Amino acid sequence: MKTCLLPLLLLSASLSFGQTKDYSNDVKSVESLIAALYEVISGEKGEARDWERFKNLFTADAKLIPTFVNKEGHVAYRAITSTEYEASFTKNIPQRGFFEREVSNITESYGNIVHVFSTYETTEEKNGKVIMRGINSIQLLKSNDRYYVMNIFWSAETPQTPLPEKYLKK
Repeated sequence: MKTCLLPLLLLSASLSFGQTKDYSNDVKSVESLIAALYEVISGEKGEARDWERFKNLFTADAKLIPTFVNKEGHVAYRAITSTEYEASFTKNIPQRGFFEREVSNITESYGNIVHVFSTYETTEEKNGKVIMRGINSIQLLKSNDRYYVMNIFWSAETPQTPLPEKYLKK
């Protein structure tokens, strides 16, 4: 099979942001990347997050896509970059603690692509009461001996869409 090099060259040029610290352990495996993703956004009220570490998990053109019900009552979404996520998070979250942890996941992979259906729960204190649960649909790329987040598409649990039991099991 013939391989076209142009897409590979463009991809390698857009994979990661510049960084000054070594975050290579975060991206060695699917498990380490998912753990780093939840760890880097979690913290006490007023605690700074390591946004350089956060951005290292993503390709430069990755999207974060929350779904929600808009004021008209329709399901909607918003696709943002990791930089836009940082700005929104920094503006809205420091007034309270925010901890998110994975409850369970289902991981599928083929070749250089991986899909992780990751059930999460959110608290405002490290071991506090769960205030939100949902599912992150995380698409990963394996390239250059590491993993990159391509997209995170998520939906919070609602009374109309409770989490199925199969997504709560380890």
